[in-house]
Amino acid sequence: MMHFKETKLRGVYVAHPDVYRDHRGFFLERFRLDEWESILGPIKFIQENESFSTQGVLRGLHYQISPYGQSKLVHVAWGAIHDVVVDMRPDSPTFGQYHLELLDDKNKKQLFVPSGFAHGFVVLSSEAVVQYKVDAPYHPASERILRFDDPFLQIDWGVPPDSCILSDKDRQGLSWEEAIIQPEKSTMN
Repeated sequence: MMHFKETKLRGVYVAHPDVYRDHRGFFLERFRLDEWESILGPIKFIQENESFSTQGVLRGLHYQISPYGQSKLVHVAWGAIHDVVVDMRPDSPTFGQYHLELLDDKNKKQLFVPSGFAHGFVVLSSEAVVQYKVDAPYHPASERILRFDDPFLQIDWGVPPDSCILSDKDRQGLSWEEAIIQPEKSTMN
């Protein structure tokens, strides 16, 4: 059974599964469609992704513009991360605000990120395996990247920004102002 809590960002949920432990290890139900649909309504995940990263790797903040937005259900199979979502919905009362959640292989928490949010994470442990389901395919032409260190957002990732390891693409992300004023601008070169 899952226990759900909505964050301060409407539509972003943290889920805690019941974990059954004994001398052999543990068992949990990682995903049950009926439980998630009781919270979200109908949802159809179409793909599951997995990434492996070492300590200090920061991936994000990624999103896809409408009509190609993706909802994500994220968990950590191994290791620990700070997972961050930023509300990119102009009509939202929490537009421009972020939520940070510690996800790791001990707490077993999951984070549901609806379409309309930028998403990223930084690895806190020596290594981490992050898995997430999505409800829409990757669409390269609509992909956008928001700068992880944009001064407007003031995200406290829990690690020094200059110690983060980023891809060239993530390093060249849009500022908050660019992302909001020019949502059609691509970060793809």
